Amino acid sequence: MKKHSARVAPLSACNSPVLTLTKVEGEERPRDPPGPAEAQAPAGTDTGGRPSRHCWRCSRAQLKKIFWGVAVVLCVCSSWAGATQLAKLTFRKFDAPFTLTWFATNWNFLFFPLYYAGHVCKSAEKQSVKQRYRECCRFFGDNGLTLKVFFTKAAPFGVLWTLTNYLYLHAIKKINTTDVSVLFCCNKAFVFLLSWIVLRDRFMGVRIVAAILAIAGIVMMTYADGFHGHSVIGIALVVGSASMAALYKVLFKLLLGSAKFGEAALFLSILGVFNILFISCIPVILYFTRVEYWSSFDDIPWGNLCGFSVLLLTFNIVLNFGIAVTYPTLMSLGIVLSVPVNAVVDHYTSKIVFNGVRVIAIIIVGLGFLLLLLPEEWDVWLIKLLTRLKVRKKEEAAEGGADLGLGPQHKSRRARPSFAR
Repeated sequence: MKKHSARVAPLSACNSPVLTLTKVEGEERPRDPPGPAEAQAPAGTDTGGRPSRHCWRCSRAQLKKIFWGVAVVLCVCSSWAGATQLAKLTFRKFDAPFTLTWFATNWNFLFFPLYYAGHVCKSAEKQSVKQRYRECCRFFGDNGLTLKVFFTKAAPFGVLWTLTNYLYLHAIKKINTTDVSVLFCCNKAFVFLLSWIVLRDRFMGVRIVAAILAIAGIVMMTYADGFHGHSVIGIALVVGSASMAALYKVLFKLLLGSAKFGEAALFLSILGVFNILFISCIPVILYFTRVEYWSSFDDIPWGNLCGFSVLLLTFNIVLNFGIAVTYPTLMSLGIVLSVPVNAVVDHYTSKIVFNGVRVIAIIIVGLGFLLLLLPEEWDVWLIKLLTRLKVRKKEEAAEGGADLGLGPQHKSRRARPSFAR
């Protein structure tokens, strides 16, 4: 039998929550034509009238996938909201968003070691680290990971990754976490617009409406604070972060396509290596120029930095590899659910005012995000569902009329005494 392999597109820590999943290739076995007994048996039952084991297994598999989906949603929501709130708390003692970005991105190096540990535990055909590495390097081409490939296909994504996270963290310094998390949800609308323009993806009217709602939400969120300086700058930063995330997603699909789990883990680890080798000089420059300065290394809240990095790593692991156990749409809901979590925390820990304009903006952006989760064939499915409902109503009406027509005859038959002995 052929092995099933799903392919995903890795995302940045603050990237678009939508994973790219290709169809799982497999073989369909031809089925023998049903016999007379099987043809007359109702759906979901075997020839003896009992529930079919196949249907029971399918339902159990679906329930298991939904159960895992709920767990993944809770994990995505808690890790994303927790990382956002912990970053806000860290800036009270350690005002260095770029250094925090650099420190957290270094942890990406753990992606491939963690993947290989899972491969050793789960895979029947165990490979050495070198063998697995070479196999995953085929993702970059026949020559594998060369120096040219590193600078042309990995380095640009490392820069986009850093910009996405830095702009997001810098926005947290300017505005509250509720507005930041809401506005970042607009990245999905930006992904659609860029995919439509660059990748020539299918045009969908409902997604255009979602993009318009996202833009309207951005304007209303700016208006909610009265166009103050810090508010405008913070909103511009988070919109820039969402744009970088969308550009990362679209460029990955354009230049690299899709990746298997091992290939995605290797790619994310390479981004961590790029960050260590080429980005490490920037925090040093910012320190000596006193742009991001701290008096002593003892004053650095290492617990907050490590906690933020662990939460961000957990978020990325679940977001990139959770597709193996559940549906991509359920994982995307975790991003939206982090908004009310941040709102509740902000309500008790900050002076945020939930006026009418801010609430409407949150609802509009959330609605646009949910519209973007609709599948491409949603209109076909809706038409089929409405058609089935109409047919069912006609059948029920016809059956009801037949029962009314036969009612008096049945009553007269029941009323007649039987003289048969």
